[in-house]
Amino acid sequence: MLEPLTNPQIRKFKAAAQRLEPMLKVGQAGLSDGFIRTVSETLAQHELVKIKFVNFKDQKKELAPLLAEKTASHLVMRVGNVMVLHRPRPAATETEPAGE
Repeated sequence: MLEPLTNPQIRKFKAAAQRLEPMLKVGQAGLSDGFIRTVSETLAQHELVKIKFVNFKDQKKELAPLLAEKTASHLVMRVGNVMVLHRPRPAATETEPAGE
């Protein structure tokens, strides 16, 4: 289980997300297994991911927290048709180089 984000952390992530372009889009397939896997892999690389709802706009209030739960991440914010997820990187392993 993830530790809840503190208010200063949430503010920091919201500010950082303002400069991000949506990396992924929820399309016709919705929250398919493949999409959830892609979101999880993207979170592993970037920690903070902006996702846009192209389809399922009327269900975004239910789908956003569900996607956060399925990817073991925090729903930082959902504004309009865009949501931002955060998942801290695991401690650096020997196979991964530090930094990007």
